[in-house]
Amino acid sequence: MNEHSADTTWRVDGRCTNCDVARQLAPGLIAEVGGRSEVIRQPRTDEEERTINAAAFACHTRSVRHGARGPRPALDPFPLRLAEHVHLCGHNSPHTAGANSYLLRRPAGNLMMIDTPRWSAALATKYAALGPITDVLLTHRDHAAHGRAYADRFGARLWIHEGDLAAAPDADGILRGTEPIEIADGVTAHPLPGHTEGSVLYLADETYCFSGDSFYWSRTDGDVAVAESVTWYSITELAASLARTAPRVRFEWLLPGHGDRRQLPAEEFARRMDDLAARTGELSPRPVDFTALRW
Repeated sequence: MNEHSADTTWRVDGRCTNCDVARQLAPGLIAEVGGRSEVIRQPRTDEEERTINAAAFACHTRSVRHGARGPRPALDPFPLRLAEHVHLCGHNSPHTAGANSYLLRRPAGNLMMIDTPRWSAALATKYAALGPITDVLLTHRDHAAHGRAYADRFGARLWIHEGDLAAAPDADGILRGTEPIEIADGVTAHPLPGHTEGSVLYLADETYCFSGDSFYWSRTDGDVAVAESVTWYSITELAASLARTAPRVRFEWLLPGHGDRRQLPAEEFARRMDDLAARTGELSPRPVDFTALRW
């Protein structure tokens, strides 16, 4: 008999969309093979079991399977603490292309949700158990799917930029223009048109940068990167946005919607952001091509 029977072997089924989320959570166990995620090694330790379970609960297509089954609800690790004041929501939504979403704790004890996980009342109850959630911050239109549902459940304000207002026309807070806007003590919205017309970067406490899909950490490049092949609005506008914004922001955590997360000293990120702005300024518009993403 094989070491792993069919009922106990982890695998990724054919619904995988190559969104990278599972690989972020279970590196060394799940990797990109032929343009999709595959389990390249079975977990050997309790910690590895925890990481692959996290990948399974985050996967927006529920493609990470334990034999014929999905993961056991009792093993759901989300919301998962990433840093002192940040939790990863997990339970990524197929209606946001599997984007990551986060909970940010504020000094007063309240929290903000940045972008949205899949919607369910049970999940909302789990998130609210961390404390009162007062604001739902949308980084752009592609991640707006469940914003109103979560805001209503929490009694929270829903925020979006006017450039993407069509995706959340009933938003409570509408960000305008291209200048930074302080929306709460220590939390500033930096409009960053490019990926979409209304893309926004949220900066908290000069520590946490929630970049949406404007830029991310590429493991392939070992650096911050823009997803130039899926820039829906304008790569030229994105270059201008980065040139304007890079000198204004300092942070130690990069927390994107798509692509990997990274913690570095603020000075290191500042240098890399300047370089990213310069590189992006050299790019030309290109057709949308999901297969060209460099995770």
